[in-house]
Amino acid sequence: MSKRVLSVGQCDADNSSISGLLNENFKVEIVIAHHYEDAVQAARDEKFDLVMVNRLLDKDGSAGMNIVTTLLTDASTSQVPVMLVSNFQDAQREAVSAGAVEGFGKAALRDPETVARLAAYLSE
Repeated sequence: MSKRVLSVGQCDADNSSISGLLNENFKVEIVIAHHYEDAVQAARDEKFDLVMVNRLLDKDGSAGMNIVTTLLTDASTSQVPVMLVSNFQDAQREAVSAGAVEGFGKAALRDPETVARLAAYLSE
């Protein structure tokens, strides 16, 4: 059975890179959301094993932390691991302080540590 990932706010090129990494290493189904409303609604309506949120959403430039905070404080989604996708360590610290699991930056996409971090949520 495959794991389900909600990928939020990534541009097309980053979605392709992240999807490639996930599909090379795990059996996953990836659902893409570009906006706050779409992401929160999908997380509430469907079951996901991991939600990955970009620091800045690609379509409107809004802060991904708004989604992170909403998902972590909503009773219907608070049990789903949420991670921030960002190269900025201060953004990662903010997300983890809010209750997110440790994420990764796109610069570290091919690092074995990133795959290991994802494996905690996506291995069968």
